[in-house]
Amino acid sequence: MNNTVSSAQAVAEQMQRVLYEVKRVVVGQDHFLERVLVAMLAQGHLLVEGVPGLAKTLTVKTLARVMRGSFKRVQFTPDLVPADLVGTRIYNQKTGEFHTSLGPVFTHLLLADEINRAPAKVQSALLEVMQEYQVTIAGQTHPVPRPFLVMATQNPIETEGTYPLPEAQVDRFMMKVLVGYPSEEEEFVIVQRVTGSPEDVSSVVSTEELARLQQECRKCYVDPSLIQYAVKLVAATRAPERVGLPELSRYLSFGASPRATIHLIEGARALALLRGRSYVLPEDVTDLVPDVLRHRLVLSYEALAEALSADHLVRRIMDKLPVPDKPLDPHARPEAVA
Repeated sequence: MNNTVSSAQAVAEQMQRVLYEVKRVVVGQDHFLERVLVAMLAQGHLLVEGVPGLAKTLTVKTLARVMRGSFKRVQFTPDLVPADLVGTRIYNQKTGEFHTSLGPVFTHLLLADEINRAPAKVQSALLEVMQEYQVTIAGQTHPVPRPFLVMATQNPIETEGTYPLPEAQVDRFMMKVLVGYPSEEEEFVIVQRVTGSPEDVSSVVSTEELARLQQECRKCYVDPSLIQYAVKLVAATRAPERVGLPELSRYLSFGASPRATIHLIEGARALALLRGRSYVLPEDVTDLVPDVLRHRLVLSYEALAEALSADHLVRRIMDKLPVPDKPLDPHARPEAVA
């Protein structure tokens, strides 16, 4: 039991060092940075929506330097083809043989910039990488480096020339995070840092150590009552009338899949570890609910006509379902974390 608690504190301290180094370059965006670390620990992918110039690229690039991992950025455009992303077979005229040229997805941190500007074929090519952690080229399977994190961005301003993401791909993202403008004080510091001498960040964790931290994350204890709460939340998005909210049925065409429940629990484990605990509390789950569910709900035309957002519907469901009491600490139940 004591070993589990001490290992959780060690993980929290190590991730705090990672966060400290990233924040030497990136100003503000605390919510966004915390969700990036949650996705890293929980081995999930992140969908980020925000206007240009909010340090999304800078965050991932800095994170790659801190964890001594590789980083690649792909600007998605309408003329992109799958080979530009995953790689292709190239014919060598001198030897008369084909060799495989691997694409930019073979990296630890991949930034898919403006992912909704790519056609369906490119999005389906990325889908295999996100789910299977491998790429198939000419019948040969090539695994991507581990750990592997895809952070995709969407620009909410321009919709012309964009392709809606298929539901199967949207569901693969653990969370969708909304990134807003910085405060005036934060923007003042941003200008100072950008116009001054560049900060030199240190590498505080290796990819091998990060893989070990991800394994520690899976050992974090989750009380069955919290899993049941997550199941009820997600099920309520499919049939809100079962929890006493029949008026929401006309606003929801489709609810969240079981993958949402899995991601909610895995994310809560990671968040608990970041907060220095080896067990999950109700607030770890409730803090992540909007980020995990907002991109998985398919709203009806009535909801769009009334300008209702997915966040509004999720909040209504959360207000209706009672949060379970705090589970007993592992000190009272040593067998729970054995």
